[in-house]
Amino acid sequence: MASGPRLIPLRSNFDTVHAPLAHWAATTPHAIAIDDGVTRLDFAELFQQVATRAETLKQSHPAAVCWVDDISDTNNAVPLLLSFLSIISANRTAAVSDPDWPPSVREQIFARVAAGVGAETAPDVATASTPFYIGFTSGSSGLPKGFRRNHGSWTSSFDISLESFGAGAGATILVPGRLSHSTFLFGALLGLWSGAGIRLQSRFSPTAALDTLACKGLEGAGAMVTVPSQLILMLDLAQRRALAPMPDVQLLMIGGAPWTRARTPELQALFPRARIIEFYGASETSFIAWTDSDSALPDHVVGKPFSNVDVRIDASQPNTPGLIYVRSPMVFKDYVTLNEQSDQPALLRDGDWLSVRDVGHLDEQGRLHLLGRQQRMLLAQGKNLFPEEVESVLTAHPAVHAASVQGIPDAVRGVQVTALLELTEAISADALSAWCRERLEPYKIPRRFYVCDDWPLTPSGKSDHKQLALRLSTSDASSSSLRPL
Repeated sequence: MASGPRLIPLRSNFDTVHAPLAHWAATTPHAIAIDDGVTRLDFAELFQQVATRAETLKQSHPAAVCWVDDISDTNNAVPLLLSFLSIISANRTAAVSDPDWPPSVREQIFARVAAGVGAETAPDVATASTPFYIGFTSGSSGLPKGFRRNHGSWTSSFDISLESFGAGAGATILVPGRLSHSTFLFGALLGLWSGAGIRLQSRFSPTAALDTLACKGLEGAGAMVTVPSQLILMLDLAQRRALAPMPDVQLLMIGGAPWTRARTPELQALFPRARIIEFYGASETSFIAWTDSDSALPDHVVGKPFSNVDVRIDASQPNTPGLIYVRSPMVFKDYVTLNEQSDQPALLRDGDWLSVRDVGHLDEQGRLHLLGRQQRMLLAQGKNLFPEEVESVLTAHPAVHAASVQGIPDAVRGVQVTALLELTEAISADALSAWCRERLEPYKIPRRFYVCDDWPLTPSGKSDHKQLALRLSTSDASSSSLRPL
């Protein structure tokens, strides 16, 4: 096997994210902790480097917040992770920026953090309630929102991952993306938490990822945390090269965006012994629900809530969709770059309950159905339409790589449903309409299709629906990045 699971209690006694480093350094000092193909550190070496740098930080940096940028190259995964671990081991909060931010965005965010939590002083001792991480997600104002987490939110997430996902969650984890993306940072820290170690890629390469998963021994990985766009590239490459199945892979954890379940059988054929997990959550909530991937499962079913998550649906009538509220030990602490007029309305709090304005319902089996985000809902022909449902149908077509469904004001229909597409191959509007008619109610079928060749993405790698809506509203025949299909 490429990497067997390590022995760690399902519910650990570690209060902080970095606490297991000392444990593994003492019990399995020569086990590989981090390997990116160039740098390899065992747990003893990792702990020693982190502890030494943490002591230096305690003396030189009294503030509670420390930017990883200040002491590390954010384009290189190993130095970034070492700096992150050193900062939190010094009882500070590690703020992780995106290396793709333009200078003006970087300056604004740094200034907002400095004016807020940047003035706080670091505690002498870290506990489960001590903040340890500031990450960033897309903001309504166009400026990324900084969200802050305490140690307990992610130690609870690690424990529930090991409890829910089976033995494969305790295998060496391949982390094939930038650690400025919280999904990949979580995967890296989970591999260190379990003691199984991690294989890092500073930038995603489908070739390198497949090579790592195919390897046996110290160079291999038995699990991977990933996002759908990466898996699609890996599947396409594996098919072009007619790669043999990889039976040593035990677990695939898919998050960040909806997975195209029509391709789950291909994924299972490539990784025949792997458990394929899809998880749903948000930057503010962490995990909410999960399911084993199944091509027969309806796209809007995101699974059952994790065992440490309570879900309630606030609906106007019984047995109808409503706002999804969650209560769990994994939710975030607060925003740290809040634009009071634009960002706060996206979040609702009711005591211990929190909602990011996702809309859905629970079925009789206790499964959560996610219809979409309240802010994106359209009113078409007097009926509520969630663009996410139509986008899921469109991206299930082999010719469509990405889709964004928008509404153009229409005096008769309320809105005219319009689809913006990124294509992988040529297709006609009639063919796509026929595809949708087989899968959607008539009022949900797009009336117009446009192709966008320079598809915009948010800093977290998701389709930038706001930018696409702006392009649609300002497009004209003489100058437009959109062209009719």
